[in-house]
Amino acid sequence: KDGKLEAGEIEAMNLHPKYGSEILSHIKQLKDVIPGMRGHHEKYDGTGYPDGLKDNEIPLAARIIAVADTFDAMTTDRPYRKARTADDAVDELKKHAGRQFDPLVVDAFLKAWREMEFVL
Repeated sequence: KDGKLEAGEIEAMNLHPKYGSEILSHIKQLKDVIPGMRGHHEKYDGTGYPDGLKDNEIPLAARIIAVADTFDAMTTDRPYRKARTADDAVDELKKHAGRQFDPLVVDAFLKAWREMEFVL
């Protein structure tokens, strides 16, 4: 969609972790991925959704997915904006470590990213 989402669209979009986890719950082979999928929009400070989890209440897989998903979202073109540079995205992750993201996960991601950048 071009442009900003309307309030009802935002509410519907915010339900995707809940609905996705409910759908996956019917597939026995995917039960281990459900906590990561359900919690990838939780925030380290407890202000995320769908369950308002914080700190280590958020499954580790979800904390990792949150950082990777955010980096990808920032560095990919969207219909409503151009991609940001990787350096910009890194600065944003650092800025929100400890509030939106687990700081240890951000540190691990940045270490891996630097190593990959060196290889590329």
